[in-house]
Amino acid sequence: MKRQALVSVSDKRGLEGFARGLIAQGFEVLSTGGTARVLRTAGIAVREISELTGSPEVLGGRVKTLHPKVYAGILADLDDPAHRAVLDEWGVPPIALVVVNLYPFAATAARPGVRAAEVIENIDIGGPTLVRAAAKNHRHVAVVVDPDDYAPVLAALQTGELDEPFRRRLAVKAFRHTAAYDAAISQALPAHLGLPGSLLLDGIAPWLGAEEIPLRYGENPHQGAVFARPRTPAGLAAFAQLQGKELSYNNLMDADGAWRLAHDLPGPGVVIVKHGGPCGAGLGEVPATAYVRALACDPVSAFGGVIASSLPLDGEAATRIGQLFAEVVVAPAVNQEAREAFLAKKNLRILTAQRPAAPAPRLRVIDGGLLVQSADAGWDESWRVVTERTPSEDERAALTLAWRVAKHAPSNAVVIANATATVGIGAGQPSRVDSCRIAVEKAGAAGLSLAGTAAGSDAFFPFPDGVEVLAEAGVSAVAQPGGSVRDAEVVEAANRLGIAMVFTGRRHFRH
Repeated sequence: MKRQALVSVSDKRGLEGFARGLIAQGFEVLSTGGTARVLRTAGIAVREISELTGSPEVLGGRVKTLHPKVYAGILADLDDPAHRAVLDEWGVPPIALVVVNLYPFAATAARPGVRAAEVIENIDIGGPTLVRAAAKNHRHVAVVVDPDDYAPVLAALQTGELDEPFRRRLAVKAFRHTAAYDAAISQALPAHLGLPGSLLLDGIAPWLGAEEIPLRYGENPHQGAVFARPRTPAGLAAFAQLQGKELSYNNLMDADGAWRLAHDLPGPGVVIVKHGGPCGAGLGEVPATAYVRALACDPVSAFGGVIASSLPLDGEAATRIGQLFAEVVVAPAVNQEAREAFLAKKNLRILTAQRPAAPAPRLRVIDGGLLVQSADAGWDESWRVVTERTPSEDERAALTLAWRVAKHAPSNAVVIANATATVGIGAGQPSRVDSCRIAVEKAGAAGLSLAGTAAGSDAFFPFPDGVEVLAEAGVSAVAQPGGSVRDAEVVEAANRLGIAMVFTGRRHFRH
């Protein structure tokens, strides 16, 4: 008797070639509905499941594989004589291979204007049951849920058999596949039924069943790490590495921060990030100009940092970047002249990526639990002027840049900028006045003037002292959320010092 392969797939990619390969290896193909029609149209011999079960498909195809003979063929322990006796009594051949992928629920649910009834109709019932049954009995059955596995499966069959270690790997992948499918339903269905969703599921669902890419190491060399990339990646996750060493956890953490910040700037530009925080941001239509402005803010801290540009990189930019030791460079594109210039820095990791993906909930593990929060996304810059003096046009441009960079710096963050670049950044301090002092000192160390610059603070000033430090250094405008019980004292100090101040009404802590 020929070996049996049950093939019933929604994603028909590679189906015909795989089915022909199975038949060439001595399999008989059992199939259903649309899959059987596609194979027959291609001239491939197929046996309908209904021939095995003696029962036709019913309820418009909702019930076709849910039958004891099908599951006996999949679940039988072939080492158990009692199980074999049942198969013989029923005339059911063992099923050695189950090839199933599921109705496209996620794609259907994401379609604009889709009706709830259509979303529900795309909840697969028989498919996950077949997959789980085959994965459970992986000692005797191989289960394939991904068309990308067709070639390895055929190669294994051509050189011998699907050995147990291979079947184990396929089984684990299958269980992850059904887990991700159920999570996608749990995540998307409530909105179509008029019910509240789950912030937790919104956060974790995209990563269930994701591809796991090993990284060089985690935050430290003794820690392992992987990068989980969804099957349809977007934003930085869709990166292509053009050259350089293997990526580490820290490389991608800083690349992510830099990439998001580069696209949060008020115009095209370049940013440099080190150890989770920005150490420079520059605006400009020419990438080399923007990079020089970003580097000038803190050239010492930039050493060993990550550079992100929202502009495609050309040869001039690559040459200038190559003069600094950096870990990673990420940009939307790198032209041939730039690629040739970067070759001199063979260990430098060069990535290209798509614009940042739609904001997703942010996840963070604490001891024994998981924190989930919605993304700190978007901008509302309809600020309220609270001082006697209104910011000038140049000051408002500088405030915008300083405020947006402060959002991406570790709290307590104070960023000083002019209209085209940051000039001093103080962040990660328990005291906000210390952040002010550090920002001023950084500018002085870089030889940058603070006259007429503006400062952005990620949270309110609890006392006037921070504003006093900034004003003494030459800062002439400040953006802060407001909301302190001492707001009146802080505004009074700003008026006394001749500073223009705006309240943003929004805080941007980043811990």
